[in-house]
Amino acid sequence: DEILKAAVMKYGKNQWSRIASLLHRKSAKQCKARWYEWLDPSIKKTEWSREEEEKLLHLAKLMPTQWRTIAPIIGRTAAQCLEHYEYLLDKAAQRDNEEEAADDPRKLKPPLYTAPSHPPF
Repeated sequence: DEILKAAVMKYGKNQWSRIASLLHRKSAKQCKARWYEWLDPSIKKTEWSREEEEKLLHLAKLMPTQWRTIAPIIGRTAAQCLEHYEYLLDKAAQRDNEEEAADDPRKLKPPLYTAPSHPPF
């Protein structure tokens, strides 16, 4: 990664073949993808805000699977958007399962037995 970063600083973002020649067994396409998906300093790496999550869910509903279109609108990479979207779906499904389990009569615990309050005959 350090060699790739240094090469991009030296040769710029349009010389992927030249950059790849400096790296052992890496293609120009691989170098470009690594830079734009992970190493580019402009990639936002902070926690997702509530607003970003809401925007992501809204855009994913409007443009399902269009992560490369959604990413610049959100200000994240396509990979980050897809990964976080899947995380949000998993979190929602887990919450739904917990709610269903709480409502399932088979999961309810019987009330503790309390002795009758009147004296025996």
